[in-house]
Amino acid sequence: MPKNKQILLDNRPQGEASASNFKLVESDTPALTEGEVLVRHHFLSLDPYMRGRMNDAKSYAAPQPVGQVMQGGTVGEVVESRSPKFAVGDKVVGMGGWQEYSVVAADQPGALRKVDTAHVPLSHYLGAVGMPGVTAWYGLVKIIQPKEGQTIVVSAASGAVGSALGTLAKARGCRAVGIAGGPDKCRYVTEELGFDACVDYKQHADASSLSKALKEACPDGIHGYFENVGGMVMDAVMLRMNAFGRIALCGMIAGYDGKPIPMAYPQLILTNRLTVEGFIVSEHMEVWPQALQELGTLVGSGKLRPRESVAQGLASAPEAFLGMLKGRNFGKQLVKVS
Repeated sequence: MPKNKQILLDNRPQGEASASNFKLVESDTPALTEGEVLVRHHFLSLDPYMRGRMNDAKSYAAPQPVGQVMQGGTVGEVVESRSPKFAVGDKVVGMGGWQEYSVVAADQPGALRKVDTAHVPLSHYLGAVGMPGVTAWYGLVKIIQPKEGQTIVVSAASGAVGSALGTLAKARGCRAVGIAGGPDKCRYVTEELGFDACVDYKQHADASSLSKALKEACPDGIHGYFENVGGMVMDAVMLRMNAFGRIALCGMIAGYDGKPIPMAYPQLILTNRLTVEGFIVSEHMEVWPQALQELGTLVGSGKLRPRESVAQGLASAPEAFLGMLKGRNFGKQLVKVS
């Protein structure tokens, strides 16, 4: 069995996360038992939710254990199998974590899924045709419930979730408006993803200024908002929400270092009779087949053209992860493992 390089959570962050919180080790891969498969990872996924799990705090998921492999999504291929469900060479997606290989019990529900790479590149199963894409689909379809002609806004619009959200909204006849950081990301959002407009939050010092820019981009107000960021960005959007607007609350990257995130205008939830609903996409597995089918069709047809930032080699994962938390990535952040 091959040697396996792994990245562990070595200690919990005190405030901002740093590279010293992680540790690179090498271990022996255990021999397979009946019903197990050995997967060699090609790509691993880096996602904002991982930062919250590094803290030992009450949340929707158990904290990442110290001294164990960082958990996360992976795609790769089966290189050895003792299960009739998988053959050597099968391309698969799972939760193999920050390591080169994983041993997976094939009978464990949801542990491993075969994927077709004929029309969708393997890496996209960690992004647009994976958890981030389904996150966008659920928030839009089940919470925002858009109607044709409405204006839908998403923060972090150039990222894995935001890019899918805009494409899904356009497919439903909506006006899609993004919020992103920097002119390059905003150009990508409008020119490649097909959003109707994109506002550069880095050009605005406060919520009032950003809100004025949103008023220009959303002349009919905002009917639905998909929240990834929180803080000033959410405050600015709240000022532009229409009565009976709906907000799907997916992430608040502004608060992942554990600091409180004050809300400047909570009274607008009452004034505008807003619906604000947080959700965790892993709690809604029943929608995944339908969502993945639509997302796969959009990617395969070229209507959704997701961008990726790819760090090279397992050892690059910590710095790539920290950079993603500061918005240094462009699109879905991945690590190419092999």
